[in-house]
Amino acid sequence: MAARKCSLEDNGSPQRVALTSPVPAREHPRENAASEGVRSECHCHSGKGSQGCLWPQLTRLDWTRHMPWMETAQNNSDLKHLHAVELDLCNKDMMADTFDHSIISVGEEEGTGNFQRSLPTQESLRSPRGSVVSFHNIQYSIKQSSGFLCKRKTVEKKILHNVYGIMKPGLNAILGPTGSGKSSLLDVLAARKDPAGLSGEVLIDGIPQPPNFKCISGYVVQDDVVMGTMTVRENLQFSAALRLPSSISIKEKEERVTQIISELGLSKVADAKVGTELIRGVSGGERKRTNIGMELITEPPVLFLDEPTTGLDASTANAVLILLKKLSRRGRTIIFSIHQPRYSIFKLFDSLTLLASGKVLYHGPAKQALEYFSSIGYECEPFNNPADFFLDVINGDSTAVAASKEDHRPMDTGKEVSSENGVAEDNVDSSVVDVLHQKYLSSSLYQSTKEALRKVELGRGSKQRVSRQEHEITYANGFLTQLYWVSKRSLKNLIRNPQASVAQIAVTVILALVVGAIFFGVKLDRSGIQNRVGSLFFVTTNQCFSSVSAIELFIRDKKLFVHQYTSGYYRVSAYFLALMIGDLLPMRTAPAIIFSCISYWMIGYQAVAGRFFFFMLTLVLVSYTATAMSLAISAGMDVVAVANLLITICFVLMLIFSGLLVNLPSVMGWLNWLKYFSIPRYGLTRVGAGVSSCSHTILWISRLTQVKVDEQNLVAGKTETHG
Repeated sequence: MAARKCSLEDNGSPQRVALTSPVPAREHPRENAASEGVRSECHCHSGKGSQGCLWPQLTRLDWTRHMPWMETAQNNSDLKHLHAVELDLCNKDMMADTFDHSIISVGEEEGTGNFQRSLPTQESLRSPRGSVVSFHNIQYSIKQSSGFLCKRKTVEKKILHNVYGIMKPGLNAILGPTGSGKSSLLDVLAARKDPAGLSGEVLIDGIPQPPNFKCISGYVVQDDVVMGTMTVRENLQFSAALRLPSSISIKEKEERVTQIISELGLSKVADAKVGTELIRGVSGGERKRTNIGMELITEPPVLFLDEPTTGLDASTANAVLILLKKLSRRGRTIIFSIHQPRYSIFKLFDSLTLLASGKVLYHGPAKQALEYFSSIGYECEPFNNPADFFLDVINGDSTAVAASKEDHRPMDTGKEVSSENGVAEDNVDSSVVDVLHQKYLSSSLYQSTKEALRKVELGRGSKQRVSRQEHEITYANGFLTQLYWVSKRSLKNLIRNPQASVAQIAVTVILALVVGAIFFGVKLDRSGIQNRVGSLFFVTTNQCFSSVSAIELFIRDKKLFVHQYTSGYYRVSAYFLALMIGDLLPMRTAPAIIFSCISYWMIGYQAVAGRFFFFMLTLVLVSYTATAMSLAISAGMDVVAVANLLITICFVLMLIFSGLLVNLPSVMGWLNWLKYFSIPRYGLTRVGAGVSSCSHTILWISRLTQVKVDEQNLVAGKTETHG
């Protein structure tokens, strides 16, 4: 029987403990741990023997970076005797040391109970330290509506059912079929789910998630969100500039970018454009690594990835997971969801969480998963991929399931099966899932996990027992810094992808020449006045429809904006203003000025400089107003075609009530109010009053648009109008 000692230095801080395992150790996920120079010996005085000791598994990483109760035993005998290291001697010191060295650096404001995030420092960037994530009784449900009008019903669908688990530094996989809830669980752990319908608790290093956890953790979404017109290095520089605080110098940020490029193996393509649909760029694997690099800039305590192999071929997917394994060996906590990995990928996993219909079927070391399923009667055939075997068992079409049907009678669970989107999954055998779930709940593996979680909760001091706080977004830099970098990116994107702006200007020039040729040299007789009014109507209408292209601004980069805003890159106001700077000048102002310069003189409006500039200013303002309406409509849309349809309908209604197509006084009173929302109506009135020297033209436009004109001032040469 061995005795455990917790040695303390003179100042009361815990020293590193030399650890020895008297039990034959199974292969540890960190194969090269022994070569790191850390011995594996343990001195326990717990009286329970060394067989149940967790310390033999803490071989590579400094124990001060781990909660000792977080390590899961590596063999079945350990699972039966798993217990946490006693907290009576060194719990307080170990907790304090862990929090002091954690990248989160949690501290409590006096009298508030609010935990604040400590911004990354140069020291923390050089020494990556992963955090231990524990989740306690996670339940998540959504409300789904069905039917139509009076028959519409709202039902609650459960996505996650009482999920418990621990994920420590290493490669932690969440595996399951489509609709199993793996992406929902990932979002819950990353604090990116709507709190409505969510219950349970997620702890980071034994304390509640900071309110801004989604800003200080890394999250790589399934669809790559990088600016394709920028190079790999420029994307990483953008992330470093906005996510690292101003206290870190520009030189240090550049060094950090270079370090990430080297670490991810992107040196050869560092100055190559990522690529878009029109621009050839880097490969899919290099693009995925660029996404990962943007999240690693801040050296987050936890890195989340949502199905990182989606859209990649088998070889590239394997390379990405090997990279993640390499990162995890350096002390990072990596948690990711995955659907159906091949064996070369599966064997890289340190821990495995198997989900089906929102229920946990297995949670523990990945290398013990087959042994666990064998112990409950599900044998994997030789040379079969374990991941495929698990999914076959869940779906009920495995030979192992057929062989086990006699031993495990399915339970009547009804028809309700929850998925991530609230739709029942017919490809999952709910009876098999419930049998597997019940067997997991009665296993020693689950009891060991619950005991470890109980120790985590006991280890939380009163200082950490705070009420649940709403998630918030915090920023490492001020508004002006954000505006500068987002504007810089927008202008680069415009310059390197000039097709839209060049096409806009080309169409503007052609239309201006056509309009000028049609109305060239208009006389001031009755027919000339009619043509002149028609030309004024066309120039204002053209500015409205030219602004339809603005709908792509929000829809095209919506996923990029949502991800970066949620991660704390920039404020909404900074993004919007930067977008306007990159769009209004080249796409709205320049075309309006060019159109004015060509059409004004060809049509033969009054050759007075003041009236020309008034005409130009009016067209620019009409363009700005129409653009604002286009942006307002497109902001709530996800599909360009739908937004285009709605904007076109709005502009058609505005043209009808502009005053030229319909006699406004004859319109029924309950519809007459729509004229006040017509942009062409105001534009037509202003350009008519500003450019025409003929009082008959001005009066005609006034009658058409129902905008009053002071006829006495009109005779005197003044053209004041009153809406």
